[in-house]
Amino acid sequence: MFYIILTLLFNAFQSTQPMNTDNNNSNRDTAIFASGCFWGTEYYMKRANGVISTEVGYIGGHVANPSYRQVCTGTTGHAEAVRVVFDPSKTDYETLCRLFFETHDPTQLNRQGPDVGTQYRSAVFVKNEEQRIITEKLVRQLIDQGLQVVTEINESADFYEAEDYHQDYYDNKGGTPYCHSYIKRFND
Repeated sequence: MFYIILTLLFNAFQSTQPMNTDNNNSNRDTAIFASGCFWGTEYYMKRANGVISTEVGYIGGHVANPSYRQVCTGTTGHAEAVRVVFDPSKTDYETLCRLFFETHDPTQLNRQGPDVGTQYRSAVFVKNEEQRIITEKLVRQLIDQGLQVVTEINESADFYEAEDYHQDYYDNKGGTPYCHSYIKRFND
């Protein structure tokens, strides 16, 4: 009984800690994308070839372990985001970053569809220089096509997992994203 209580307490403590956005496992890599409501972003990312897992959460703010209710006020500085764990032998960061740009409107500032506020901003949270270079290259390609891209490119930060009822939302509740859809934006 003591072991069960200790395990429950340990797990509860862990869930209040920021998730480590780095992953040293050679057959796994991570990417973090924010593109409006995290339900729609997760919907597309989890269906991509090579994706091992997705988690929705909050990143880029100044409040430790924020709740959904706090983030919705727009005062914590966080964005709704998706942490994507993928197998680099089956896909790569650029493929996932292209999907990110093709499943939301990167020209909308602090909103996607009917969702308005800084928590719904378009942002990529890069974990290294390689991810930054790839993201900047894709943004330049979109700008060269005439799009006025407002997507932020930020250094990765503490990622706080969202409440359980937000995880795998569309798979659990049914339906499809209401402010995300696929639009091919890259020619190659």
